[in-house]
Amino acid sequence: MAGPFGAESTTDEVLEGVDLHGKRVLVTGVSAGLGVETARTLAAHGAQVVGAARDLAKAQGATEAVRAQAANCGGLELVELDLASLASVRACADALVADGKPFDLIICNAGVMACPQGKTADGFETQFGTNHLGHFVLVNRIASLLNAGGRLVNLASSGHRISDVNLDDPNFERTPYTEFGAYGRSKTANILFAVEFDRRHKADGVRATAVHPGVILTELDRYMTPEARAQMTARLTASQPASSPASTYKSIPQGAATSVWSGIVAPAEAVGGRYCEDCQVAEVIDLREVRRGVRLYALDPDHAKALWAKSEEMVGERF
Repeated sequence: MAGPFGAESTTDEVLEGVDLHGKRVLVTGVSAGLGVETARTLAAHGAQVVGAARDLAKAQGATEAVRAQAANCGGLELVELDLASLASVRACADALVADGKPFDLIICNAGVMACPQGKTADGFETQFGTNHLGHFVLVNRIASLLNAGGRLVNLASSGHRISDVNLDDPNFERTPYTEFGAYGRSKTANILFAVEFDRRHKADGVRATAVHPGVILTELDRYMTPEARAQMTARLTASQPASSPASTYKSIPQGAATSVWSGIVAPAEAVGGRYCEDCQVAEVIDLREVRRGVRLYALDPDHAKALWAKSEEMVGERF
């Protein structure tokens, strides 16, 4: 495995000595937190970064320093993308395809977490629709732009261990809704999407992986109710050994490190179709009481194929 990296490694440590001049990268969710840091470190090492965001004005402000720092190395341009609207997703994808410039890496970083029950513009449950279906349509529509040797990185979460996807009731029409149950479904979907995308594209030299960035204080929890935030704190506390502090958070540079490690530094064959955390490929642990690793259902290839088919049915497109 590339480098002695772990939970405390930062983006700059992971990319130390790496020259990304000539590389082009798409990063979604560049208006705050992990997205801004991911764009910063890639551009600082010479990459041309296309940052996608729902609120372009907010993204302009959040990335002002990134663009200034990247002026003499890489570069950053912004495009509009609202993952909760397939019209916006398709418009963004169509514009990128029309532009015709290839990508070496796509990092699906944007998302929402544990929000109250709601629907996207297309009537999908908010978290599944935004975190999974929006990225599913975007990535598949621009897949032809990925160079041989390119990679897709989906930001998943340890939250996938909360719940598997429910292909019979993805929109909670018959299932009682819980904020974290829905979040878990969407994060499992992020992993399964990477598994099937990897299977479909590895013969062409394109690989896909999913990552858990760790627990970080970002704007991701902006939609959470106080009750949901208390649940998250309780889950985090329960996940630590008895000798550990009540909560363990990563810094934003530490949180974004696994994204750039798996997308750039790690051997493609090692991370393709896998789930990574703490700048390592995670162990498959199918025991509910163990609070690390990846659950077997999230890597199941037949499950991944079934999710792909259901996703195509939901969005009305075949890829």
